[in-house]
Amino acid sequence: MSRTAIIYDCEFATAPGAPQRFWCGPNDPDPVVFQIGAVRMSLAAPYKDLERFEVLILPTDRSGAPLTLDPLNARLTGVTDDRLAREGVTLANALDQFSRFAGDDRMWAWGKDEFNMIAISCYVAGIVPPIPADRFGNAPVLFLEAGVPLDVIHGLRSNTMLEHFGLSLPDARGHDALGDARMVAEVLRHLMQTDQLDPMRLSAPLHTRDS
Repeated sequence: MSRTAIIYDCEFATAPGAPQRFWCGPNDPDPVVFQIGAVRMSLAAPYKDLERFEVLILPTDRSGAPLTLDPLNARLTGVTDDRLAREGVTLANALDQFSRFAGDDRMWAWGKDEFNMIAISCYVAGIVPPIPADRFGNAPVLFLEAGVPLDVIHGLRSNTMLEHFGLSLPDARGHDALGDARMVAEVLRHLMQTDQLDPMRLSAPLHTRDS
């Protein structure tokens, strides 16, 4: 098994009230990804973050035209249309970069971000998903195995969970893909350091499904 794991997060297009409407409003954008952030975490004590990854993606609509983000996205994430224009790459390019960064490591997010990062975004872009679904794991499963009560897990969010565990990461911004990935990694590190979570659980065989 690998001695490292990837903790990642992605940010996707939204608008005020869109999550409550399940993106069904007449003016709601398709929830396509525009930022991916990740860290490579050592699975040997003290479980340090070894590398960081971030990529911005030029979002497009179903016709392939550039998608202008609602101002809410910039307020939440700090990612503006100007920054996307300067630094953004195509979805295919971004996923290729992310795949190469991840290597053979298992990838974990707080929730099933692969459905937005892979399924929805690739479908809208008309490309074949380059990373199979069984490469991804849902981090709340790890929290449950570590003994965190289910009702507590349901109330946790990647950008606010540090406080619940008495942790802090002052230089990590919430609702930023890399910042959120670092926060989840920090809590997982805490759970491993306190012997609540077996680190090798993060390195389960790649081509098996979580039960």
